[in-house]
Order: sequence, then structure tokens, then C-alpha cells
Amino acid sequence: MRILHVAHQQLRKYGQTRVSWAQKLYFGLVKNDYLVRGFSDRDVAAFEAPLGIRELGARAANRRLLETAEAFAPELVIVGHCDIIRNETLEQLRALLPGVVIAGANNDPLFVPENAAKIEHRCAVVDAMFVSTGERELAQFTGQRARLLHMPNPVDAAIESADCSQRSDQRHDLIFCSKSEEYTERGVTVRYLRDNLEDTIDFYTPGSFGTPGVWGRDYDEALADSRMGLNLNRQEGLHWYSSARMAQMGGNGLLVFTHADAGFDEMFPPETLAYFSSPEQLLEQVRCFAADDPLRRHWAARTRRFFHDQVNSRLYARYIVEASLQRPYSHGYVWCRG
Repeated sequence: MRILHVAHQQLRKYGQTRVSWAQKLYFGLVKNDYLVRGFSDRDVAAFEAPLGIRELGARAANRRLLETAEAFAPELVIVGHCDIIRNETLEQLRALLPGVVIAGANNDPLFVPENAAKIEHRCAVVDAMFVSTGERELAQFTGQRARLLHMPNPVDAAIESADCSQRSDQRHDLIFCSKSEEYTERGVTVRYLRDNLEDTIDFYTPGSFGTPGVWGRDYDEALADSRMGLNLNRQEGLHWYSSARMAQMGGNGLLVFTHADAGFDEMFPPETLAYFSSPEQLLEQVRCFAADDPLRRHWAARTRRFFHDQVNSRLYARYIVEASLQRPYSHGYVWCRG
């Protein structure tokens, strides 16, 4: 099967990339033996524009996508975060390739109005829309062309390659990486932990409290040198919604603390993720696992194994293809429960 994958591929970051769900999707498609052609809308727009000014290359990027589709003749087109590509272009692509299926994918939170508007806009033209929030939250987008489905944040064995559950010599006991302060009060929780954790617990907060952020290889190394991690989302309580950091930390064998209100206990087995409902409960859990390293390693190892066995890029990509084409599922995907 030929698949055209349209997403920001971060070509011009030259190695200083953020961990990318689009890259994991591409890897997963290849692992399933699909023939995949990538199209990076932002990079193509910059390459095509006068003086490399991306905004001036938008029209050319849309034209180049149609040229690519005509030459490659995909059976499935997956469009991720590619705002430069217009809905009109996707309609032209559909007319160019009768029978092609077009799927949208959005990995950003619904509580950001701009992102919800982007999903609403794309649902008018795609056949299926995959969102990283649970299906119970997607009713607001019904009534258009798109079928609405949940997709998880996966791990990839080539990316989440560390296993902190097998070590006890890490520099950091607890890590939380973030620089975003919009639509959130999670900084209050982070500060509460900083003020109340004992000096014997090393709490590393790159991106906050004046500590420089970490990206690319530095981020990988920071996770690999940590025992536990905080999965604090900008807002909590949306069903099955989480930042991608939960997969990044869990896949690398860190013990992961995450809010109970997201309902991940419906998907994950017991003694994997550590759930909390208040800052006070989170503080006690951090103290408990920090003081009992065999317990921390046991839970972290089970979380890592579950991610790599059941929420990996290969299954993730296969699910998106099967759901887009409305084929019977070849696997009992854990995120299709509930």
C-alpha cells in the first residue's frame, strides 16, 4: 500500500528536534511494510519561497503536494499538523485520485480554542479524524464528513530506548520538563512539590524556575538519567488525554505519575502508572516510591513493558490505516476499549 504522510518533519531543525509523534507514525508505517512518502509542508513552503520566507511559499507548497500525490498515487493520505495545506487542496487531491482515503490526525489538546477550531475545520474534508483525546470528548466535532476516533501517544523502540527501571544510579529522582504557561496552572503543583519535597530528593525541572529547557539529544539524556517523571498536563480531566511526555517517560522506564481523572486505569493494567487526584496525594506518592526503589522499579518496568508491547508505533500505525480504510482490526488495540 502507498501512503502519503503530510506533517511537519522538522527538517530545518538540523537535529535539535522535539520528540515527534509524526516521526513515530512514519516509522510505524514503514515497520508495517507500507510504502510511505513524507511531505513536510512547512519545510517545502520555506524551500519554495523567495528568501526562504515560509509564508510566501504557502501557495507553492499546496501545489507541490498535488504534484506529489499525482506522481505517487497514494491509496491513503494522512494529514497531521500541516496548517499550510488548505482544505481546498485536499478536495483537489480527492478529485485527482478518485477512491483515495484521506485521514486527519491531531495530537494537540482540545482546551486550546485554536486547536479545536483546526480539528473542526479539517473534519469537513477528511474521511476520518484521529485525535489524542478519548472519543467521549469528540462529540463537538460530529455532523461533518469525518468519522471521529481516538489515537494514543505511542512509543518506538528506536526512540524510547533507555530502561530506567533496571537502574538505581540515576542523577535525578524526579523530572518534569515544560516551558508552556498558557491554559494551565500546573506550575502551582510543581512549586508545591519543590517546596515540600525533602532535600534528599533531586527534583529536576528543565524549562521552569530558571532552569534551561532541554531538547533533542539533551532531552533523551535527561530522561535516561531520571528515576521518576511527572506527567502534568496543562489541563486535567479530559478522557484519555495526555501530553506525549507520558509515553516518552514510560517508554524509557521511568515511573510515571499522572492524574487519575483522565481514566487511563481503563487502558493500563494495575501497578503501572501511579495515579493522583491532588497535589497532596502526589507528594505522598513521590515520597513513597523514592523511599522504596524496588517498588519503583517494579511499577516502572511494568509500564515500560506495556507501552512497548501494546502502545508501540507499529500497532499505532496499523490501527490508523485499518480504521481509516474501515478494515477489521488485526489486533485487540487497548485504546479501542471504553
